[in-house]
Amino acid sequence: MKIVTWNINGIRTFKNGIKKILDSFDADIICVQETKVTRDLLDEKTAIVDGYNSYFSFSRGRSGYSGVATYCKDTATPFLAEEGLTGLLANQGEAVGCYGDQVELSSEELLALDNEGRAVITQHHFIGTDGPQKLTVINVYCPRADPDKPERKQYKLQFYQLLQCRAEAILSSGSHVIVLGDVNTSHRPIDHCDPDDVDNFDDNPGRKWLDHFLFDTAENENTEDELADTSQKSASGGKFVDSFRHFHPKRSNAFTCWSTLTGARQTNYGTRIDYIFSDRPLVETAFTGVDIMPEVEGSDHCPVWAQLSCTLQSSPKCPPLCTRHMPEFTGRQQKLSRFLVKVPEKLSVSKGCEESLPGSQDVGEIRENLNPVVQGNSVAKKRPTDREADTNAHKGKRSKQTKTEINAKGSLLAFFKPKQTALMLSSGNLGPKQEESSQDGPGSESDTSSCPSDVQMETNSSKVTEMEIENQDEVEGESTSIDKSNDCKKGPCAGFWKTVLRGPPQPPLCKSHNEPCVLRTVKKAGPNLGRQFFVCARPQGHASNPQARCNFFAWVEKGK
Repeated sequence: MKIVTWNINGIRTFKNGIKKILDSFDADIICVQETKVTRDLLDEKTAIVDGYNSYFSFSRGRSGYSGVATYCKDTATPFLAEEGLTGLLANQGEAVGCYGDQVELSSEELLALDNEGRAVITQHHFIGTDGPQKLTVINVYCPRADPDKPERKQYKLQFYQLLQCRAEAILSSGSHVIVLGDVNTSHRPIDHCDPDDVDNFDDNPGRKWLDHFLFDTAENENTEDELADTSQKSASGGKFVDSFRHFHPKRSNAFTCWSTLTGARQTNYGTRIDYIFSDRPLVETAFTGVDIMPEVEGSDHCPVWAQLSCTLQSSPKCPPLCTRHMPEFTGRQQKLSRFLVKVPEKLSVSKGCEESLPGSQDVGEIRENLNPVVQGNSVAKKRPTDREADTNAHKGKRSKQTKTEINAKGSLLAFFKPKQTALMLSSGNLGPKQEESSQDGPGSESDTSSCPSDVQMETNSSKVTEMEIENQDEVEGESTSIDKSNDCKKGPCAGFWKTVLRGPPQPPLCKSHNEPCVLRTVKKAGPNLGRQFFVCARPQGHASNPQARCNFFAWVEKGK
């Protein structure tokens, strides 16, 4: 049997599908934390994975926050499954049970502890050296204590208390227990990249709880006689063992979480906060190996695996908590004949017109697209009447004028050039005699209308040509003056926009590596919120590491 835990920092980040990731572990039980998905956003590809049955716990207060999930192979289907630690979210007859003493917590506090989707419990059967036995797996994502929010610190300690109460109660019922996931606390200084940088490292409440919850094999490995005494056991720790330290008691730099903002994974500047805890008898009799997988990327955490020398028995049916029983994923499949129904062409065209969006094609355009007229086949079309021909000619003239206007507006100089049509038709530039001749003379509208179309076009074109020749020098002179004025204005305009739209300031060079620094912005609430500063661009690391970030720091002065 193989079991894996991994904080995936968002289950929707697996663009290639989660099945490929699950198969790569080759594990029977895979527990993931921080899924960041609510039930309304859970898609079928993530919930129903071929070869696996899954069990989710969702955050009920915030979207895209917290959440855990347990994937079991079909050959390791659990007999019972439950969401949460309090039992308030479980249905009677379907829960694992054994809740312990929860008197110290109020009903409101218990409901709040299960409201963020931080625990899923599955109970399995396996064949061990002593015959058939039960194994309960508690998949947890423990809260983080925000230093700026004292209430979250109390919430985290209450969650620890509830977790220990539930785990020890299940253990007392005769089942083996494995508690695994993101505990959000590094236990010993060896589990932290820089414990000297943490104030009062050993006095942290989370570490004190781990001292009470775990049995410390390092302190008691040479006191076998004292271990037989129950009082000595309680004084040295709890009933569970950190399986990784059981196999690797002195391995340093074995971290499972790194900061992505500082690139600390490149220098292995992290912490070990992902664990696989188990009761002592199971670790000593069934565990054969435990290790971390820092080579697996895709999250700010890395997976942790454990191998056990036991064989899981599969339940004949999935528990009710399984995603296969969710109503949104149990719809009936439609018959194939439903997709083979012939739809009339007229109905499809009218339906497409009704469903068209505002500004889309009208009915005529849709018909034209559905039944296009081939060029050279226009003989079959009805011959237009004289009125239709005049209308089409008018439309053609109007479209030509529109195209001319659009092309004229393509250049900035077109706004300063005199319009040729206005010069031709304006009467202000003509004398009184010329006005009379233009109205009643041979070039008048009444006269040209009686002329053939070819002669009329030549006359109009000759007028346009004469006006263009007369005004060519004037237009060229104006355009030249405009170009000069634009060249004069380029300098002030560029300077103006540079002052208004300033780019990022030039980065200084850090003193240790003589490399360009990176610009950061303060996002923490306080007097410096929004201020920018420069730091060394290298990844964060220990002070003794020359390849890590140096201590260069500089504020960006206002106005620069």
